[in-house]
Amino acid sequence: MRIAVPRMGNLPLIVEDLARRFDLDYIETPPFNLQTVELGAALAPEFACLPLKAVLGSFVQVLDLGADTLVMGGGHGPCRFGFYGEVQKRILDRMGREFRMIILDPPSASLSVFFHGIREVIPRQRVGGAAVLRELSAAMAKAIVFDEMEKWALACRGLAREAGSVDAALDESRRLLAPAMSRREVRKARREILEVFDAVAVERERPHLSVGLVGEIFVVLEPYFNFEVDTWLGRRGAVVERSCCISDTIYPGGRNPVFGHSDRRVARAAAPFLTHEVGGDGLLTVGAAVLFARRGFDAVVHLLPFTCMPEVIAKGVLSRVSSEMDMPVLSLSIDEQTGRAGVQTRLEALLDLAWSNRAGTQSESFSEDFTPRPSILTRGSGGVTREGL
Repeated sequence: MRIAVPRMGNLPLIVEDLARRFDLDYIETPPFNLQTVELGAALAPEFACLPLKAVLGSFVQVLDLGADTLVMGGGHGPCRFGFYGEVQKRILDRMGREFRMIILDPPSASLSVFFHGIREVIPRQRVGGAAVLRELSAAMAKAIVFDEMEKWALACRGLAREAGSVDAALDESRRLLAPAMSRREVRKARREILEVFDAVAVERERPHLSVGLVGEIFVVLEPYFNFEVDTWLGRRGAVVERSCCISDTIYPGGRNPVFGHSDRRVARAAAPFLTHEVGGDGLLTVGAAVLFARRGFDAVVHLLPFTCMPEVIAKGVLSRVSSEMDMPVLSLSIDEQTGRAGVQTRLEALLDLAWSNRAGTQSESFSEDFTPRPSILTRGSGGVTREGL
């Protein structure tokens, strides 16, 4: 069984770690490129959203590389994501491809269903149940640190004294974390990573903007489709924070240890503007934007795939959030026709507007809830603490 999984943010790093733990034959899906998107767009229904098209194209490419088992995430509620795996399977079947499709629901939805899917990937005769739980627990702790590293990098990049120092710290941190296998080794690597980021020279008092990223998780996390908006903003002096990451999505109970606010708390924050689920990440998008506004962020960038129903609903609600909470919100609808130049032009306009709103503000220092120092960030923002792993 040669397994392949779609790319999304840090997911390849997490799956590679799982493959080492369970001795799986894993083939990494090639990075997204124009050929991938065009291939998927030619096969998928015209009005399917970008994630379905892009992942379909990448599945075709990885099957050509020798994969015979595709693992696709499942879902629930009024969002088409839950149907992606079945739609992609039928399209690939019509092409005459021979493979096995495994739909893996996240543990945040149902632990029993999740473990049933895990057993399809990891046969019982290969690894016992206790060993699976132990290794998954360590892998979850490691996934959290992968995402924490990116959170710290986004917080530091806009204020770094030396260009490239944050990227170098991120590369070094990944190198330190990669060999960690047990929870104890993960905790040790995390302490070393904190020291790496603490060594990055930042100018805390430099005038800056704080920008939150919200939206559909695929386009928020996958750099090829969001045109590396988080890095682009950081290199222009903005301190950036995402509302979603891989480990929060798969963490049981919706606790969101990296973002630092549980799904329940985010939903309560959204309640004055949206009181019910609309599918996908729609409700959480609104709630996260409200939380960013309460924390004094200067602007929010809302990323969504074109035709994504939950995020289109959230987009309409966010206009009211922007008006009532006096915070600019820029919604960027992404599809295969979206261009980098157009996105960056709109981002520049957003930054100009945010700076205009900040005119006359006396203090440019960080609040207790948002600081670029990761050692302080872990204690002050509600994120995972050193003892939390």
